[in-house]
Amino acid sequence: MTVPVEPFSPALRRSVGVVMIGASLSFLDSTVVNVALHTLSVDLHAGLGTVQWVVTAYLLALAAVIPLTGWAARRFGAARLYVAALTVFTVGSVLCACSQSVGMLIASRVLQGVGGGAIMPVGTMIWTAQSSKAQMGRVMALIAVPIVLAPTLGPAIGGLLIQGIGWRAIFWLNIPFGVVGVLLALRLLPMPRGGDAGRVDVIGLVLASAGIVGVTYGLAEVGVAAGLDTEAAVALPLGLAALAGFVLHALRAEQPMLDLRLYANRAFTAASAAQFALGAANYGGMILMPLYFQTVRGDGVILAGLLLAPTGLGALLSAPFTDRYSAGATSLAGAVVLVVSTVPFVFLTATTSYVLLCVVMVVRGVGFGLSIIPAMTAAYQALPPDKIPDATPQLNVLQRVGGAIGTAVLTVVLTDRLRHRSGPAAQADAFGSTFVWVLAIAIAAAVPTILLARVEYRARRQAAPVSEAADSSL
Repeated sequence: MTVPVEPFSPALRRSVGVVMIGASLSFLDSTVVNVALHTLSVDLHAGLGTVQWVVTAYLLALAAVIPLTGWAARRFGAARLYVAALTVFTVGSVLCACSQSVGMLIASRVLQGVGGGAIMPVGTMIWTAQSSKAQMGRVMALIAVPIVLAPTLGPAIGGLLIQGIGWRAIFWLNIPFGVVGVLLALRLLPMPRGGDAGRVDVIGLVLASAGIVGVTYGLAEVGVAAGLDTEAAVALPLGLAALAGFVLHALRAEQPMLDLRLYANRAFTAASAAQFALGAANYGGMILMPLYFQTVRGDGVILAGLLLAPTGLGALLSAPFTDRYSAGATSLAGAVVLVVSTVPFVFLTATTSYVLLCVVMVVRGVGFGLSIIPAMTAAYQALPPDKIPDATPQLNVLQRVGGAIGTAVLTVVLTDRLRHRSGPAAQADAFGSTFVWVLAIAIAAAVPTILLARVEYRARRQAAPVSEAADSSL
């Protein structure tokens, strides 16, 4: 069923332009620092184990603040909270650029993560509050631009800045964009005051944040250590226990930090499961190709980063088609494309054509865009507008944790495959066998999209007699 096109209002266009600045900065900073770790270790005279916290601290702060965003947006107003979050992120960037020690840099990254973690959920609330259900698909396509481009462009931008200027440039770059973003937000976004959001659910906040941080940190340690080391063995069970405690608390509390009763809606549940699984399939698989280019083909970090661009190009090419048909059917079609386009990577060799790889990555990017963007759309379309502030933090958490799980699992598998193999041919075979796992994850990710398509199909069939009866009465 084709979805009718409804033009964006001037207010929505302004909101999209303004919020895109902050969203792009937040997602880019999740990946742009990864290529700087060796340089930071040398310049700040710290071991890689310590410098790794420059990345981990940002991700943990990002994860910890997300559960609070729904309540804070209701209490202070989404636009005001967005301005505050982008300001905190920009100040954190200044402190990062001025850091003289690894300890100061890690602390500054925590501040940066607090601001960055709130930007995307609050920005989504601003957009969706000004969108009709018919516009939601195109709005989600725009939201997905920084999500898609960050893991493909981040390493390349980081490599270029570090090689040409120095590691501080990756933080100085944020500052003019952050300042412009704050000024434009103050000028162009309506700034209504918040309302009565009730008391903060302190127990829920502590349990949710501890659970998300524990799981995120544990998975990050699994990826770094290529196995379940002592820290991961402690963090993961504690995180899972905290999340279980949060679920029990949220189902009993009158005003929980996150409303888990949303999952009584079958369409929202199916869309959320798809979001989680597709996050694991897409982001998990995306880490392998730059490692293949560097390890097997001997390419530098800049070239390896640039060779990821076809994936982002494919996702952008899919954008005009993400809202033409029902979200469930489109997401299912994208998941099928994702599965089919993963198959060629199973047969990687040390001499596989770069042209062939780029073409397949474009197709995989199309599958990425057609699957994950409509799944986001379906999740929001399934809910009334007043439930969006509760849904947005949960969807952000599901996507990030899904990506973290996929990344951790595939890092462990790849490390195990490479352990006893030397030479380009054997190493390429290790990457190919790891992509078998990516293929399995992609197939598993297609299952929730099938459920989503079925739920939407049944909903349309049930709504059809009502619509026909209304037409006949006129």
